[in-house]
Amino acid sequence: MNSTLEIEEIQNFKGKYPKQLWYLFFSEMWERFSFYGMRGMLVIFMTSQLMMNDEVANLQYGATQAFVYAFTFVGGMFADKILGYRKSLFWGGILMIVGSIVLAINPQEFFFLGISFTIVGSGFFKPNISTIVGKLYKEGDNRTDAGFSLFYAGVNLGALIGGYLCVAVAKGSLFASYIPVELRWNVAFGFASIVMIISLLTFVQTQKSLGKIGLSPLADMEPKKRKTYEIITFLGSIAIVPFIILLVSNSQYTDLFMFIIGPFSILYLLYEMRGFTLAENKKLIAAMVFILFSILFWAFFEQSGGSLSLFAANNLNDTLLGVELDPNGVNNSANSFFVILFAALVGVVWIWLNKKGFEPNTVVKFGLGFLFLAAGFYVFYYTKFFADENGVTSLDLFTFGWFIITFGELCLSPIGMSIMTKLSPQKLQAVMMGMWFLASAYGQYFAGILGANIASASENSSNLEKLTIYADGYQQLALYALICGIALIAISPLVKKLMQGVK
Repeated sequence: MNSTLEIEEIQNFKGKYPKQLWYLFFSEMWERFSFYGMRGMLVIFMTSQLMMNDEVANLQYGATQAFVYAFTFVGGMFADKILGYRKSLFWGGILMIVGSIVLAINPQEFFFLGISFTIVGSGFFKPNISTIVGKLYKEGDNRTDAGFSLFYAGVNLGALIGGYLCVAVAKGSLFASYIPVELRWNVAFGFASIVMIISLLTFVQTQKSLGKIGLSPLADMEPKKRKTYEIITFLGSIAIVPFIILLVSNSQYTDLFMFIIGPFSILYLLYEMRGFTLAENKKLIAAMVFILFSILFWAFFEQSGGSLSLFAANNLNDTLLGVELDPNGVNNSANSFFVILFAALVGVVWIWLNKKGFEPNTVVKFGLGFLFLAAGFYVFYYTKFFADENGVTSLDLFTFGWFIITFGELCLSPIGMSIMTKLSPQKLQAVMMGMWFLASAYGQYFAGILGANIASASENSSNLEKLTIYADGYQQLALYALICGIALIAISPLVKKLMQGVK
């Protein structure tokens, strides 16, 4: 059976979702448990264990997350040119396991070493599993957005469990009677290593169902030479870890790195565009519009792991609908909870609207995402009117803000991954998926700067004054998000022409 026929058989599935999507769903779910579990702990760990002040912790958070997503571009390049999606994904998983084990052993001593292994590993893992999802669909299949929405539910199921469990264990809000105080952070990071092993085993055991999807792009090369390229890639990705440690532990280097990686990625794309037709290049330009606006979206959204973590720790009460919960755990997991509830439903709505001829184009969906984001941040701002004299406000209202923002994320993120696969030429798909995540890196980077500015303005303030400063900052972000949403909807006809019928 030839590879083309095999891929066609996979793509000619019946119903809404291919069976392979469920396997990738569970692999991604456990990987995101690991990632979001650690992400949710970063700022709290840095302020409580490494004794950083709020401003430095926000900058450090932004730098760490920026490097995580920036390396997805590098991982996408190596997957497209040397390893293939599957081998790249497997290698990335191994590196992430090593990083989380290092953190579990001694997070205070080996924090930057463990984080650096995780950064490189995520770069190889993250863009390639998303690209494989795109390969399950034929070009023009209107079920693609729904598939990515379901896949995104897997992302968020892992984020929900990991996002709440890890930080709650670390802070002693969960299992406190079973875990000694001095081992809470070790156990919390240990959870991340265990579930990452489960993620990798899930992928290894189910990858045969993918046929030829994601195998080496160098299949026609002499085996010994191909193996040499692969070994050099593996060794190089380990050798770069000390360099990553230097960059991550000194956030002033982040500015230089981000100044270089963005222009480099654009120059690389321009270089590759020489070999494509005018029609293909117009689609790539449209993809860049989505990428540039997504930077702004994530700069606002990713306050979740930075300034909103500190806001949750200092300014929120601990009851949600009458149930006592850790406010940091809620901040880390509420969005994921709502995505799980509504992702598949939103995907079905897109299919239903498509059948009726009313489905908005992707640019308008992006614009709607910003409008929901603006509304959610306005709710965060509005929490200041419910504060007591100690600067503590309603966790219920805060969670409602995340409920609104979730629909903005569902209008943008899973559809963004989907549109990258639709607009990208075959041999450039992993690179473009990497650029999509590189946009997230810039969003994380700017999120850290925004959060640091808010933290700096509130330094030496009372808790009530801090709440007011943070809330007013969120009001400003709401206004910026509103402007972006209106701008996107206004330019949607132009971008739609560049997309040339791609939906």
